[in-house]
Amino acid sequence: MLVILPPSETKSDGGRGAPLDLDTLSFGELNPIRKRIAEGLVDLASDLDASREALGLGRTQLAEVDRNADLWLSPTRPAIERYTGVLYDALDHTSFTRAQKTKAADRLAVGSALFGVVRAGDMIPAYRLSGGSKLPGMPTLASVWKPELSASLDAVDDFVVDLRSGVYQQLGPVRAAVTATVMTEAADGSRKVVSHFNKHYKGLMARELVRTRRTVRDVESLAAVLSDAGQRVEIARADQIVVITE
Repeated sequence: MLVILPPSETKSDGGRGAPLDLDTLSFGELNPIRKRIAEGLVDLASDLDASREALGLGRTQLAEVDRNADLWLSPTRPAIERYTGVLYDALDHTSFTRAQKTKAADRLAVGSALFGVVRAGDMIPAYRLSGGSKLPGMPTLASVWKPELSASLDAVDDFVVDLRSGVYQQLGPVRAAVTATVMTEAADGSRKVVSHFNKHYKGLMARELVRTRRTVRDVESLAAVLSDAGQRVEIARADQIVVITE
């Protein structure tokens, strides 16, 4: 099983790993695109105003430009430790046992506007680039990524659970993946899609998929794992589950 998580705008600082080496990353066939985007991001960092416009940064976020400028020089850390925020708080990777961390390295990946997709243990630096950003002189990131990223993910010989948000799914849709929608149910039975806490519940889903000892190979076994963990789950289609909250 491969669970693809969305990235986060926020990243942890520092790291103890050597500077970025694309050849050490999983899905090495994506490296030509990674290099093209990384070099474009570093070049962009030389123009503060252009960086703010392209990356949608406020005046209090200028340190993000410095991160991009140092992309090839700054220390790295595992991707699962680099990304932070609501989803990653719910996942709570630091609380895993050693055996569970080994499972996380095998089962978790993270979608990325810069790297396309990386495995949980891949060593990456801090950076700023969103899926909806557009770098000067390049087409949209979806146009750059879609053919190659989809081909790489479609070639994964495993059951894929795609928890990425819409903009990152569009960078590289996975033909056979199961996706998840989080909905809240009111007392009258009406439902609506959860927005902010969507990330929290997807983090909990990923946590259970790391911890489970079951073999998850289809939407039925996926739903069973989440149900056993206390989540209310419905199978909407063969390629979609719905998690319902109150």
